[in-house]
This record gives sequence, C-alpha cells and structure tokens, in this order.
Amino acid sequence: MTYQFDFAWLATYWPVFLDGVLMTVRLIVIGGIAGLLLGTFCAWARSLGPVWLRPPVIAYVELIRNTPFLIQLFFIFFGLPAAGFRLTEVEAATLAMVINLGAYSAEIIRAGIEATPKGQFEAGASLALSPVQTFRHVVLVPALQRIWPALASQVVIVMLGSAVVSQIAVEDLTYAANFAQSRTFRAFEAYFVSTAIYLALAILLRFALLQAGRMIFPHAGAAR
Repeated sequence: MTYQFDFAWLATYWPVFLDGVLMTVRLIVIGGIAGLLLGTFCAWARSLGPVWLRPPVIAYVELIRNTPFLIQLFFIFFGLPAAGFRLTEVEAATLAMVINLGAYSAEIIRAGIEATPKGQFEAGASLALSPVQTFRHVVLVPALQRIWPALASQVVIVMLGSAVVSQIAVEDLTYAANFAQSRTFRAFEAYFVSTAIYLALAILLRFALLQAGRMIFPHAGAAR
C-alpha cells in the first residue's frame, strides 16, 4: 500500500501554523532576554558575588540542570497553584524558559568570567572602579565575547525545547501541528511541516544571534 502525500490542507491551516510560529518567537524573545539576564546575574553571584549568595545560586543551577524541562514546566503550571501562585499557560511557559535558560547560561557565562585574566581585575581597581563597575565594563564584555557562540547555541536549544509547552495548551508551533493533524489525519505532513519550520527558526535564530554578536563584540566570531 503506497502512501499518497497531500499538503492541500495547508491552504486552510496555514493561519494556525502562523499563529504557532508567532507564539514560539514570542516565547523565545521574552524568555531569551530575561533568561540571559538571569544567567548573567547568577554567573556574577557564583564568581564574584558575596559568599552568602553562592549556595542558593548553586542549588538553583544544579536543580535546573539536572531535572527535565517538562517537569519544571509542569511544576510551575500545575504545582505552584497549590501554593497560591496561579499563572496562565503563556506565563508559565515563559517563566519555565527563563528559569531553564538562566541556569544553563549561568554556567556558560561563568566559564567566560573565570577565563578573564586577573590583570583585568587589577586594571579596574587601578582606575578606581567599584567592583560592580569593574564587572560591567572590564570583565563582562570580554567574557561574553569569548562565549557568545556557545550562548547563542544554548538559546537555540531552549527554543527547540519549548516544543513541549504545548503540553499545557500553549498555542505554539507544536500545538499547531497537533491541531492540524487531529483534524486532517495527515500526521506525516503536519509534523513534516512543523519540523521544517523549527529547522528554519533554529537556523535564523542562530544566524541572528551570531550577527548580533559580531556587531556587539567585533571579534566574537573568531571564537567559533
């Protein structure tokens, strides 16, 4: 029995896929920016922050890096309401992505910070810069320059991992594929289209991040 491919249904369901793409992009833009900010703070806390702040940051990073993203998502969406914290599907998905990316990016950024020569810290002190000013102007920028390609790859990984947010009814790209498949019974075509779109999104996101890195850090591309 030969399978007859049929993509004619796309003429009807393309708005559903478009909405799914827009939701996925929204999640990664908000989750990506907030997650990188959180990761930067955690990297600072572990490397240069006060001693009392390090244990909770280490516990957070290890907890997130050693548990599945889907469980983290379920805990936020289904578990937190029991403690009185109620979030919408999109809010829960965004928070889960921020927390997940924050933990992974913290270790990447920390590696860049710890590779900073001690002479740069001494140079900041000689210029009468405060520890925060030294970190921001002398340490952080070169550190990000060194690890930018790895950081870009991690953002792409989190974007691809966001496919599971459809499990809590977030209408992302995977939700769109499931919706189309359930009504057309064309599983191969529906998931083929979603796979192609995810591939395109990953390539475009990686390209955009690396281009941004070249503009922000002129020599970031040399680290690849």
